[in-house]
Amino acid sequence: MTATQHNAGTGRYADVNGISLYYETHGAGRPLILLHGGLCAGEMFAPILPALADHHQVILVDLQGHGRTADVDRPLDVTLMADDIAALIDHLGLRKPDVVGYSLGGGVALQTAIRHPHLVGRLVAASANIRRDAIYPEMLQQQAQVGAAAVEFLKETPMYELYQRVAPRPEDFPRLLDKIGAAMAKDFDYTEEVRGLQVPTLIVAADADMAPPSHYVEVFKLLDGGLRDGGWMGESRPKGGHALAILPGLTHYDIGVSPLFAAVTLAFLDKQD
Repeated sequence: MTATQHNAGTGRYADVNGISLYYETHGAGRPLILLHGGLCAGEMFAPILPALADHHQVILVDLQGHGRTADVDRPLDVTLMADDIAALIDHLGLRKPDVVGYSLGGGVALQTAIRHPHLVGRLVAASANIRRDAIYPEMLQQQAQVGAAAVEFLKETPMYELYQRVAPRPEDFPRLLDKIGAAMAKDFDYTEEVRGLQVPTLIVAADADMAPPSHYVEVFKLLDGGLRDGGWMGESRPKGGHALAILPGLTHYDIGVSPLFAAVTLAFLDKQD
């Protein structure tokens, strides 16, 4: 079965890698898998979806425990969720789709390209940190408060409203908070894995993101970027086709729905045409 058999905008479930993964398809063209941030769902991208779907067949996925995808008995771990995406690519019979992710979805997209490079065309990772200690200390303190006890404080938020509206088991919200809290408390450092990336990658961040711009420049340097002049014809740009975009006037919380994010994503993905 190929994704092109689905009508644009239709939602389906794929039983892959031990999880029933919800996804929707929109538009037509070269496939693009689009991955949302933590406590969100694929529909968070509604403001930029038309722009992306004008150029690509966009496959919106609800990650484990988010949106319309019910949780399963395993931790919320970007490597496990990356294997879900790899299994979805196989399930849909897609040939090297591009993978675009924001925040949590950016981490999953990154791991999909690291763990399954033969399945991915190009990668866009937005607001995805590769070391926990790059995150501002005050943000780490805030993350430490995320857990079931925070449900009451979140009941007036769009994230809670979305979960109650679409989740197969709305009562699982406290469990999701516990799992996200546990995931954020875990140390990580993907420096070496990123250094070995074999997929052309665009690193995207806001100029006022969850980590300083210098962190995303550091990631770019791991990909042979920012080390020399690019040359008149771009002949000395990073080997492997990697690129960096720091987007002005944005934060971690609005970059994923910004027209600037859509624009740089399309410019990078369509460069191969």
